[in-house]
Amino acid sequence: MPQPAPPLTATALCAIAPVIPVLVVDSPAAAQPLAQALVAGGLPVLEVTLRTPAALEVIAEMAQVPGAIVGAGTVLGAADLHAAEQAGARFAVSPGTTAALLEGAENSPLPLLPGAATASEVMALAERGYVMQKFFPAKAAGGVAALKSLAGPLPLVQFCPTGGIDAANAAEFLALANVACVGGSWVAPAPLVQAGAWDQITTLARAAAQLG
Repeated sequence: MPQPAPPLTATALCAIAPVIPVLVVDSPAAAQPLAQALVAGGLPVLEVTLRTPAALEVIAEMAQVPGAIVGAGTVLGAADLHAAEQAGARFAVSPGTTAALLEGAENSPLPLLPGAATASEVMALAERGYVMQKFFPAKAAGGVAALKSLAGPLPLVQFCPTGGIDAANAAEFLALANVACVGGSWVAPAPLVQAGAWDQITTLARAAAQLG
């Protein structure tokens, strides 16, 4: 009999592709073609931010796309974790971390990529076993220089920097030893999504997938 697939972890997620698209989607009708375009370009791990009324429906639609691994971003607490799970999300991403969020994550099947911006926050999360973290807001919090500084005293922690990452600077972040992947919205800009320019989004995704 085939062995069951190992549980999905934040570390495993961040190893799949060099870029996780960070998606703010207003229309559920765009969800499946957008996910298909990104998967076709080699970016299967998709973060749908809970910033629009349609976000949970978008997650549910994208979850039906073969090859797509869809998660919820901007998760702020246990209620968001539960709603994301019910919608079909397979992971969660937070901009920061609170005790209530971590408690909710411990009672949720969704792996959490928790946000941190300072050495103290990184250390506190590492103590709880989170060795894969989101560094946010990456550019505003010191960018490449800050991540280099964190690597010395905290060599076991890996990061997914998000916030201010684009096609021009992504490779610089990905070159760091403590960066597993980056998150960014440049692969699915709003004008292209609104225009239904799926081929152009696939082209952007393909270029991003080759950064790793």
